[in-house]
Amino acid sequence: MIVMKNIVRPTLAVLGLAFFSGLVSSCKDYLDVEPTAIQSAEAVFGTVSGAYNAVIGAYAPMAGDQAYGSRISTYFPYDSEDFLNSPTGTDAGEGRRGIARYAAAPTNTDVRNAWNTLYRGVERCNVCIKYIPGMSQYAGGPDQAAVRRLHGEALTLRAQYYFELVRNWGDVPAPYEPSVTGQDFNLPRVKRNEILDRMIADLGIAEGLVPWRTQAGSSDERITKGAVKALRARLALYRASWYFDPSENRMLQAPDRNQFYEIVRNECRGIMANRGEHDLNTRFEETFRAMCEYRPDAKNELIFQVAMGGNNNAADSKLGYATGPRVTGTSAAFGSTTQGSLVATPTYFYAFDSTDTRRDVTLAAYSIDAGPKRLHTTTVAVYDGKLRRDWSSNLTLRASNSQSMGFNWPLIRFSDVLLMFAEADNELNSGPSAAAISALREVRVRGYGANTPPPIPGDYTGFREAIIRERNLEFGGEGIRKYDLIRWNRLGSTFQQIKNTLRTWTDPANLNTQYAQYIYYTTPTTLGPLQIRNSYYRPSATVAAPAGTTRVNWVSSSISPERIDDIASGFSLQRQLLPIPAESINLNPRLTQNPGY
Repeated sequence: MIVMKNIVRPTLAVLGLAFFSGLVSSCKDYLDVEPTAIQSAEAVFGTVSGAYNAVIGAYAPMAGDQAYGSRISTYFPYDSEDFLNSPTGTDAGEGRRGIARYAAAPTNTDVRNAWNTLYRGVERCNVCIKYIPGMSQYAGGPDQAAVRRLHGEALTLRAQYYFELVRNWGDVPAPYEPSVTGQDFNLPRVKRNEILDRMIADLGIAEGLVPWRTQAGSSDERITKGAVKALRARLALYRASWYFDPSENRMLQAPDRNQFYEIVRNECRGIMANRGEHDLNTRFEETFRAMCEYRPDAKNELIFQVAMGGNNNAADSKLGYATGPRVTGTSAAFGSTTQGSLVATPTYFYAFDSTDTRRDVTLAAYSIDAGPKRLHTTTVAVYDGKLRRDWSSNLTLRASNSQSMGFNWPLIRFSDVLLMFAEADNELNSGPSAAAISALREVRVRGYGANTPPPIPGDYTGFREAIIRERNLEFGGEGIRKYDLIRWNRLGSTFQQIKNTLRTWTDPANLNTQYAQYIYYTTPTTLGPLQIRNSYYRPSATVAAPAGTTRVNWVSSSISPERIDDIASGFSLQRQLLPIPAESINLNPRLTQNPGY
């Protein structure tokens, strides 16, 4: 049986307030509003249903190709330590490879469209934040809780939109009021720390307005208190961490960071104290299986997610098409081929211990042919595995030619709460408390299943390194690692380390001395798991495939010098940030470009 999710969907495609009608020609791209109806603010926010529709309209820009359905989830976070985007072929600075190689041009359409989409979300939130508190129901009566929840949701959504803007572009324009006809849209850039401070304060207000999941009385993807608190912790963690300052052209870390680490610890502690709301699933695979099967996960580990659906570019996602193993031939089970554009950075496979159960969930070392059956891939074609088309429980959709599978995008999981708490606690105490060690151990023990995990260091430096490693293993392919490395000021050094390691691996003198040069496997006639006949972690016999098995190059000629050089080939400290879209700069003389572009 297919259990379909209850997706939040806007009943008004766009907020059609009367004062929006003059903005199409006068508003700059990043504040563009495209009204489809003429309604007054009094009409829209005169009823609870009108306010609900407006807030659902503020959720809408998160979905679709230009946001978390594709660009922000599968283009912007790569190349990184975990995955690379489309590491073959070229499209210079104008396509996704330009973004992945840290060489995006200011005229890159994908960068521009995501920028505009995020500001469209900000604008819709600004409208809701301005008018909902003025509703009569906000002051009292039977609908007060529902209306206040809507206000809290709008504050939280705006914080997420701004968070995405500052972590990708740094200092950006920051309107907090709805646009009106005739205003001056030439807004200057605002310091990213000022924006984060405002959003952290707003989320503190939203906490008191939004219910816990069990109090909400529904199982849709709307924001609840756990999501507000987790997002506030995440923003505070970024506020405390390293960042590239475009005006000073260097990496900085705020001297007042401890007050933000304190916020992280307190917010995470509040979620950890309410395990009936959100908890760690017993098995690592459960959260992602649940997403591919369109159902809530067992322990509601997924705290904040972006709802997708509708089988179109505007409201659905490319997850399961651009992500997951590549389908190379059509069959009754798979009606179309899939792209499989995210492949593991070759070193990432060996970041996992052989007994870590997260490896074969995060990484899919196979493609699917027209059989359909699984074929083992080489090291440079290991796909991300958390959102896979072959895991979908909607067999009709899976067998169709659609590129949209209705897979949601995960923003924050409970394991992130545990690891954020542990990281902040270690920073505040100059070493981990027993509670911090327990939080890290909980994530690690779950990752290793029935196997014995490595011990956890008790000193500040050792524990910090353990957190850095654990986050790499826990969140691969979830669009987190690149931004983690930036806030630790480690992105550039990590790329250099990866390239040095790969050159060592592929030195002819070193082949088959540490890891297997070849993998021997048998292929099921169905979609069952491949049967691996030798170890990934020990040298292999360089002989022809034994009878009944297939031999595939693993750590061998598949990793060419050109492939190594291509990883993040345009990276520089400055290009940790994306370019401000050229169109916006051309329209706004007060908007300056990021350094390096």
